[in-house]
Amino acid sequence: MLEQKLQLKNTDLRNRLVMGSMHTGLEEGWHNRKRLKAFYEERAKGGVGLIITGGYSPNLRGKLTPISSSFNSRYDIIKHRAYTDAVHAHGGKICLQLLHAGRYAYHPFNVAPSEIKAPINPYTPKSMSLSMIRNTVKDFAKSARMAEKAGYDGVEIMGSEGYLINEFMAEHTNKRQDLYGGTLENRMRLAVEIVRAVREKVSAKFIIVFRLSVMDLIPNGSTAEEVTAQAKALEEAGVDILNTGIGWHEARVPTIASMVPAGAFREASKRLKDVVDIPVVAVNRINTPDLANDILNQGEADLISMARPLLADPEFFNKYAQNQSEQINICIGCNQGCLDHVFKGKRATCLVNPQAGFELDYPLARTNSPKQVLVVGAGPAGLSASCYLAKKGHKVTLIDKNEHAGGQFNLAMRIPGKEDFKYTLNYFLKEVTRLGVTMKLGCEYEPSMAQSYDDIVFATGVSPRQSRITCSDGKRVFAYDEVIRKEVELGDKIAILGAGGIGFDMVAFLAEQADQSIDEFKAQWGIECQPSDTATGKKLYMLKRSEGRFGSNLGKTTGWIHRAVAKHHNVEQIAECEYISFDNKGLLIKQGEKERVLDVDTVVACIGQTSNDALFSKGAMPANQHVIGGAKLAAAIDAKRAIYEALQVARKI
Repeated sequence: MLEQKLQLKNTDLRNRLVMGSMHTGLEEGWHNRKRLKAFYEERAKGGVGLIITGGYSPNLRGKLTPISSSFNSRYDIIKHRAYTDAVHAHGGKICLQLLHAGRYAYHPFNVAPSEIKAPINPYTPKSMSLSMIRNTVKDFAKSARMAEKAGYDGVEIMGSEGYLINEFMAEHTNKRQDLYGGTLENRMRLAVEIVRAVREKVSAKFIIVFRLSVMDLIPNGSTAEEVTAQAKALEEAGVDILNTGIGWHEARVPTIASMVPAGAFREASKRLKDVVDIPVVAVNRINTPDLANDILNQGEADLISMARPLLADPEFFNKYAQNQSEQINICIGCNQGCLDHVFKGKRATCLVNPQAGFELDYPLARTNSPKQVLVVGAGPAGLSASCYLAKKGHKVTLIDKNEHAGGQFNLAMRIPGKEDFKYTLNYFLKEVTRLGVTMKLGCEYEPSMAQSYDDIVFATGVSPRQSRITCSDGKRVFAYDEVIRKEVELGDKIAILGAGGIGFDMVAFLAEQADQSIDEFKAQWGIECQPSDTATGKKLYMLKRSEGRFGSNLGKTTGWIHRAVAKHHNVEQIAECEYISFDNKGLLIKQGEKERVLDVDTVVACIGQTSNDALFSKGAMPANQHVIGGAKLAAAIDAKRAIYEALQVARKI
């Protein structure tokens, strides 16, 4: 089904896979044009039917930041022609996304339907005058006409996620009393006028995609009935494809992170498909061909949007079409390399594919001088290094002292909300076999092995840092790994030492439900219903020695979710405390000059990790020996850095 052609009014798409819009950090400036061209070209070569670019503003006030991208000049036509030509050369189509940021624009010149500041922006917007609205409509139409001149097959008009057009639609942000406020007809007037203006300025074959917010997930957002009316009006105005938008950026509901069940919002596209006759796109946490085809076969959508999955594997569609779906490098929804990077002003990439966004920077050319390479450690760093080295043409042997490969991924995939980590582990294991890597498990490294190999890569990983708390009465402090492996018995009153990523993962492990269903997820987060109480009955404490906010080093786009989960389960958080002793009375801590005994029967140490570096000397390594991943730096369990370093060491050897 995913491979079927889709016929539109005056053109067609070669298949049902859409690369959804995502900002890469390459859109700004002339200097990145070759990199962005290579990025799109890789996905077009990979077989995707339609690519939608990152957002470009039709005017200056609509720019996300003062230096963000816009599309409104001859310069832009010249610059973008390279992107459209590259995609067309490989049989794909490409649409330019037109995005006016509205009150989310991070500068003092932002505008909105009403003067209401967004909670995620320090700048209060100016309420748009009627002339400003009319000029904005013209700006959208002008940009669309210029996009066609640049070779684009269409535009996507961004009408969701809480940006300007969405702000006009919803009573939450639209308090106007004129033709653009009050009634639903007035609130959706701007969207309809933009579509009509664009339709008048472009050719009949030019595709207009409109991304409509189906679930705002905020107070006083559009109702289901209003969304139905909006969809019908937009279809009548000239939209060719309706894309589905879920949630505003300020909404306190996870929509694309790893803890969102796969296909959690498939019903949203079904709502649109039930009321319009034009194609509808399903979105959010769709990361496998099987799920995509199920949505299409159930009649819930006509097209499937995947953005991050095509960061993870640009060959997604080709592998599926060639019956090689098991070789797809699946997106795990971690956000670490993509959204977290972009929101920090960095270039987007991918934890499981560090070449994403760096296609020209990190090529992996085959070697003319194959070597015998030994990789020690079959965790994420060692597995990925072995694959990259084998792709270059080296003869690779991978050993691990354990009987099972995977390292820290074996722990991560047991954490509720991180089950998808199993996809990455399975991918690398299959690649190891496909690429002819010799893997020996239950095999310890001996120094004498060095004589048989040209290069050695140590990827020996980390071990949990052990607590030094004084224990008595038969008590001891458990390490996080033995708890996750369920090697020890736990009570119902538990203290977690540490407030970093591992500590919050432990909260999820102890309190959340694994493999949560869509209905359970929606009930927990109150999606179109009252939030349910899913507390487990356990009493949990999180302790840390330092001051400041708990989870301050968590991912920028997911940290709030982990903190919300802890709050949902009534986790008591205690900062600036010293851990003294643990016995039958409980855990004795000290805060300033005051001592307190926590009534707990279990203590779990999530206080970091140490490098497994006994096999080598970091300070005096021969030129043909290399160390990567946690063995190199154990400051955090960082799979993104481990796989990145694996790629770089493979490029070096």
